[in-house]
Amino acid sequence: MTQLPIPIPDPITSAANAEVKFLRSLHERKYRKKSGWFLAEGTRICREAVALGWDLHRLAFLAGRESDAVMAPILAGLAASGGRALPVTEALLQRISRKDNPQILLGAFAQRWHDLQSVTLQTDKVWVALDRVRDPGNLGTVMRTADAVGAAGIILVGDCTDPFSVEAVRASMGAVFNVQIVACSEAEFMAFGAIWPGRIIGTALPAAVDYRSADYDGPLVMLMGNEQSGLSKPLIDLCHQLIKIPMLGRSDSLNLAVATGVALYTALDKRR
Repeated sequence: MTQLPIPIPDPITSAANAEVKFLRSLHERKYRKKSGWFLAEGTRICREAVALGWDLHRLAFLAGRESDAVMAPILAGLAASGGRALPVTEALLQRISRKDNPQILLGAFAQRWHDLQSVTLQTDKVWVALDRVRDPGNLGTVMRTADAVGAAGIILVGDCTDPFSVEAVRASMGAVFNVQIVACSEAEFMAFGAIWPGRIIGTALPAAVDYRSADYDGPLVMLMGNEQSGLSKPLIDLCHQLIKIPMLGRSDSLNLAVATGVALYTALDKRR
């Protein structure tokens, strides 16, 4: 029998178990903030996170699956982080994930936050700044797109949704582990913008420049507005250039994640 890298306790069968209750609590922002942990679901995502060096503190998985080949690197990462293995029943896995058909495991990882100094030290990369993004699905999709184009990370400006929420992590398809995440106030971003050596390009309705004609060269921050109200007036004034994406039908705007994807891939093409 293959020696597992970490002891596997008896299966947990009670919903009253303290570990089960704690993992369930990570669906709420206040408990994620208090603990500094968040949930990620699925073998592929958890395996990639461990390979990237993220600390895995708890691993809830379907009891009896610990010897599966796909589990080996994840259990090794759990052992390296000093975490705990939590074999559970299918019913409890559903309770923790809050899905009817959960995958065979969920991991509780330590969050990673960066500051604006991370941005100023990486001027060769594109960054995406989001002004008061509210929808976790949008944020997760933007993280996934930023990762796809090789952007360094996401700057969350003002009162934004939590990038480590279950919904945002799920929508990111694992990209949350591969992009840096910065959070700052609008005032902090304004101060950063005053010394940023490159360009800040924002999307706004009063923009005069077609997104296909913009200058994306050099250090670049792509600034996208709130889903309902767009960019705030101070942030509009901060931009070196404003771009617009033409609307040819009856719609007057694009979904935030779609607009970000269009702008990022255009910038990538122009920078080649």
